[in-house]
Amino acid sequence: MVNLLIVGTCVAVALFVIFGIIGVGLSGVLRWIIFAVLLIAVLVLGAFLMWSIMAYRAFSYDGNRKLSKQIIDGTADYIKVPKGGKCLDVGCGSGALTIACAKKNPDATIIGVDRWGKEYANFSNMLCCKNAKAEGVKNVKFVKGNACKLDFADETFDAVTSNYVYHNIAGANKQELLLESLRVLKKGGTFAIHDLMSKARYGDMQQFKKKLLDMGYESVELIDTTNGMFMTKKESKYLQLGGSTLLVGKKT
Repeated sequence: MVNLLIVGTCVAVALFVIFGIIGVGLSGVLRWIIFAVLLIAVLVLGAFLMWSIMAYRAFSYDGNRKLSKQIIDGTADYIKVPKGGKCLDVGCGSGALTIACAKKNPDATIIGVDRWGKEYANFSNMLCCKNAKAEGVKNVKFVKGNACKLDFADETFDAVTSNYVYHNIAGANKQELLLESLRVLKKGGTFAIHDLMSKARYGDMQQFKKKLLDMGYESVELIDTTNGMFMTKKESKYLQLGGSTLLVGKKT
């Protein structure tokens, strides 16, 4: 996205300069309208570019902030898989969370599932395998699938996790997505799902927590990760991560 914004900003600037040269012969009103439109385009694209660069540096594993690593490792800390057990990472993307869970649970198998759609063309099964190999992790497997209807039987996994996935699935009821992920969790299994769980996206999550407890789940918690756990409130606002929350618990 940063590269596309760089190109777009450069094109807007070039058009602005070119128009400044060749637009002299246009009538006053028309000239100023085009001039204003191009100027606004340059300013908007420039501002968005600066924000994207800032966000990229904050998230990058190579940057000073390394927010992605903090979130991934922090979420993986909640995943405890018994020896010989299996964990599912829903929407694994590039495999970061899958790999982190595999490192923390070397005697278990961690399976990452993703649809790897065209919206995320930079991610693929091949990239996940490449990243796992680079990290020296062998207890992982990556498969293609859909978070809306997981291709696994009920109570298949000892743990289920996910990071910043469900809010991206347009048109889907987020609480139903959570229940679909919990469907494949074994009794006694644990879950840790991190996402932007604002009321606008997820509805009443306190009510959902109560629903899970009524269904027999244990130790269900909604943990605000913008209170200094993963990021500050200020960071969550300018990085557009408001509502970041960890849903954790145990299925009984």
